[in-house]
Amino acid sequence: MVTPPPSKSQAHRLLICAALGKKPCVVACDALNDDLVATMNSLNALGADIKYHGGAFVVKPVNLKKGGILDCGESGSTLRFLISVAAALGADATFVGRGKLPCRPNSALCNALGSHGMTFEHTQPGMELPLVCKGTLQGGEFTLPGDLSSQYLTGLLMALPLVSQNSRVQVDGVLTSAPYVGMTLDAVRSAGIEIVQDKNIYYIRGNQCYDLPPGTIVEGDWSSAAFWIVAGVVGKSPVKVCGMNRHSLQGDRHVIEHLRKMGAYIEVADDAIVAMPSQLFGAELDCADTPDLVPILCVAAAAADGTTLFTNVGRLRYKESDRLAAMNKVLAAFGISSSVGDDTLTVHGGTVTAAENVETFGDHRIAMSSAVLATLAHGETKISGAECVAKSYPRFFDDYVSLGGYVENI
Repeated sequence: MVTPPPSKSQAHRLLICAALGKKPCVVACDALNDDLVATMNSLNALGADIKYHGGAFVVKPVNLKKGGILDCGESGSTLRFLISVAAALGADATFVGRGKLPCRPNSALCNALGSHGMTFEHTQPGMELPLVCKGTLQGGEFTLPGDLSSQYLTGLLMALPLVSQNSRVQVDGVLTSAPYVGMTLDAVRSAGIEIVQDKNIYYIRGNQCYDLPPGTIVEGDWSSAAFWIVAGVVGKSPVKVCGMNRHSLQGDRHVIEHLRKMGAYIEVADDAIVAMPSQLFGAELDCADTPDLVPILCVAAAAADGTTLFTNVGRLRYKESDRLAAMNKVLAAFGISSSVGDDTLTVHGGTVTAAENVETFGDHRIAMSSAVLATLAHGETKISGAECVAKSYPRFFDDYVSLGGYVENI
């Protein structure tokens, strides 16, 4: 039995809503990770006073400090959300980051903000960070591409209620990772913000005030639960996952649908999910709305009979690592054949062999997926850089051991 940590995606959004309010509040969140620390520290750099203790964030809202340096660590959510929020506040902030984050694209967002009162300066040619943003965001008509990152839209939807003018945001094309925008709308609406959606157009009234209700609690994280659900269906014993909201807006709750399409037997009740050892078979899985699931679903594909085709996965090249190339190399290290296309990943199920050395590429989801895949091999596997799990799930290996896994730090 295992209880995954709180949802990182929901916690980012609720923490920002709390910091943009007018009165102190508490957001219950019973675990912390590196990405949430980045959001907390960045909001503090904007003038909030947020502390974490006793399983909760205690938030005093932003009393604006101009010219702050916002260290986003390796968190794309922190960066893409707070660029727009800092612009709406007129914070004249500088954004910095580490790992692959300085190279991850932001130009579409900056171009949209640049036509509404903002100026941006990249202090290192060819790099997105450090990024200096100056000016105060003005409302009006915005257009964003739907095929790049839902994080751009989330940032705007959180920021535009703060400006004095009304706004209209249109998304061109199909919006990828749409469930994450649903989570954003749910978070801001819980804080009293009115946003009207008409298909791919969002209408935002200006001069609104955030007011997150007391007793707000961050729900369990489906992205983290996915590792244990896959471990249950590919392993020899059932795995019971507790503390999950089966009606969650998190897109990654569809891990159950993906696995059932591969033949998995999974029981879902109000209080728990039980993943049963299953004979899996290859399938075609559309991951346009669930890109974070691809690494761990590759583990299921490796254990399946036949071939699994993942489609609409091209954006995985721009995550904490190039996750398509990374999983191709990880699978090869375990003796599993795979191939990468422009927008696809194909995995051929087979016999998993122990790997002498698996590289994580500094990516938490690659590290956790590799650890689950190692349970299918005879013999020991060495995973280099496994400490990167702290980005989202610091206690991952503690839970791994509690479920019967063996871990030795070298």
